[in-house]
Amino acid sequence: MSVAIFLSFFIYSAYFGFIFPVLNTVTGIIAIYFMIVSRQKTLTWSGFFVGIFWFYWIGLSFKYYNLSYLIPFVILAISITYALFFWILSYPKNIFYRAILLLFASYAHPFEFTWFKPELMFTQSYIGVQKWQFMIVLLSICASVSVYRKYHKKLLSFFLILLIALSFEPLKTHIRKIPFSIYLYDQKIPENIKWNPLYTNKIIKDNIKEIKKEIKNKKDMIILNESAFPIYLNLDKRLLNQLKYLSRHIMIVTGALSKKGKNFYNSTYYFIDGKIKIANKVVLVPFGEKIPLPAFLAKYINKEFFGGASDFKTAKKPTTIIIKGIKFTNAICYETTENIMYKNHPKYIIAISNNAWFTPSIEPTLQNILIRFYARKFNTTIIHSANMGISGIF
Repeated sequence: MSVAIFLSFFIYSAYFGFIFPVLNTVTGIIAIYFMIVSRQKTLTWSGFFVGIFWFYWIGLSFKYYNLSYLIPFVILAISITYALFFWILSYPKNIFYRAILLLFASYAHPFEFTWFKPELMFTQSYIGVQKWQFMIVLLSICASVSVYRKYHKKLLSFFLILLIALSFEPLKTHIRKIPFSIYLYDQKIPENIKWNPLYTNKIIKDNIKEIKKEIKNKKDMIILNESAFPIYLNLDKRLLNQLKYLSRHIMIVTGALSKKGKNFYNSTYYFIDGKIKIANKVVLVPFGEKIPLPAFLAKYINKEFFGGASDFKTAKKPTTIIIKGIKFTNAICYETTENIMYKNHPKYIIAISNNAWFTPSIEPTLQNILIRFYARKFNTTIIHSANMGISGIF
């Protein structure tokens, strides 16, 4: 369990508001050291607790489907999955072979869920987040453990090799200048209220009120969050026309659902100068927006547990929006943490999220760390607006 604590330190310290790059660096290195040298049984149990410490919150969303009784079983299933994953990672006794598995661990995605990345521990540390820098960390640990017997030589070899992986980016802030002012609407709407039809009109009125307020404040753009309008917005012509009119005074970016024929989409709507562009989500959340199982099993689960709901449909590729001559890639929640969004190394991403499914929990913190990880890795400025989450420009 102590290994799992070191592996999880960076998440919980950030959750409680204590971010110390030095501590994240030290605890991250200690965690990787134990993953390389510990016995297979120890690491298997570590994986079990990592499943709990990192991802217990996944089960919390089931209460909104009246399936609260499944939450303990979901957490147990996640824990067993990561116990098995760590068992595989620790299978080689040779530390160099084990280091190779660790190097590529971030490419293994149980049930298509991609949020476990060992190098994530170094996001807010003095170690770089590039894959080659993580490789240097592994190499320095392996070299110090296996090559020399005397401790002073072990430490010397460790620090000499580790120097190559050092990065002092946590001391700096790299945010590109954006030639227009942006207001991020930081909503706090619980999930049971957001999708309750009794509150829909009030939510819409509050959104319009906030947009008008920012027009008075002379903002150039307002970014609302994912599903800020909890309706099929493209079917509400009156509201669409109202937003188009308001967009002549302020650019409006907002999340809402879209419906085309029998297909449903999670979308971002861009209202600019009286015109509208819809950007549909590309990567769906496993077990949230799609069931990552064979079709017959997915159909059965949707029928038995989710009232016969169908999986969302997706766009074929990320949408690029050009605003005042600048290219912005659109991203919605989970897909902000997916490599496909960074394929062309975008300079700017506009991201919207709804974290109410998983609050209160560490999920918004973990998502924020992942966003910072990708911002560092690809040198991308990410503009993030979240409901019940962490909004900001990273």
